Amino acid sequence: MKQFIMATFFVATTAIAFGQQKERKSPHVTAEGKDIKVVYGQPSKKGREIFGKLEPFGKVWRTGADEATEITFDKDVTFGGKAVKKGTYTLFSIPDTKTWTVILNAKLGQWGAYDYDKVKDQNVVEVKVPREALKTPVEKLTFTLPGNAVVFEWDDTKVSVPVK
Repeated sequence: MKQFIMATFFVATTAIAFGQQKERKSPHVTAEGKDIKVVYGQPSKKGREIFGKLEPFGKVWRTGADEATEITFDKDVTFGGKAVKKGTYTLFSIPDTKTWTVILNAKLGQWGAYDYDKVKDQNVVEVKVPREALKTPVEKLTFTLPGNAVVFEWDDTKVSVPVK
């Protein structure tokens, strides 16, 4: 009986260990506004150069940490001037020095942007928006939803996508 209990315990703990998600390294935050919600991992600057170095220019970024950022619209909207049906999407971006590409993708449950090339055919919209340089760096990636935009700031960068 003791061997049976030990074997059962081993199988159960092994199953739990392998069934867990990857370890999160950043706190997870939810920004909520009227009819929009953004759930994202919130990385910190920690003295690092972020855009152009940690997050290279011209390469797709999960726009957060850990799991890819998800954005939910409670009703149909225009996102950067393009029609988007109500629902939940993965939010990616491609940083650049002057103009960012912000992407909504239909594939949910992604970890980072590691498999983006496999799912980019599920992009719903891609919008180009100007990058605004901030004079004072922002320590933690922060999303705000002022009612007419999805705004995110981190390090020396602010990006705003108009939403109607």
